[in-house]
Amino acid sequence: MNPTTLKGACHCGAVTFEVQTPVEPAVRCDCSLCRRRGAVMSAPFTVDKLRILSGESELTLYQFNTRVAKHYFCKRCGIYTFHQTRSNPDEWRVNVGCIDGVDAYSIDAPVKNGASSSVVGNT
Repeated sequence: MNPTTLKGACHCGAVTFEVQTPVEPAVRCDCSLCRRRGAVMSAPFTVDKLRILSGESELTLYQFNTRVAKHYFCKRCGIYTFHQTRSNPDEWRVNVGCIDGVDAYSIDAPVKNGASSSVVGNT
């Protein structure tokens, strides 16, 4: 599928962005963080395809375990917007639930085995 420019935002609208990527193939992950947040993640893209339109200062970074992946959340509403992946730090994914006009629940998103790549138990 060819990349499309998608627009999105966190829940409160403080963080807005656009990204050039297809929504699919989307995935879920079973690592300890993804199990808890339940997000559907877009097809991977490189960081140059992501443009933060507003609210960059409202983003907060969360890292755990090996601290390779970088998960970004809105400080105001707590919504996960996008992240740099651990399996390939050159790849990023966006939370499909944040994309305007896309129903994340209608997308086939197989579960990726992220839990087995944890180096520190269940963290």
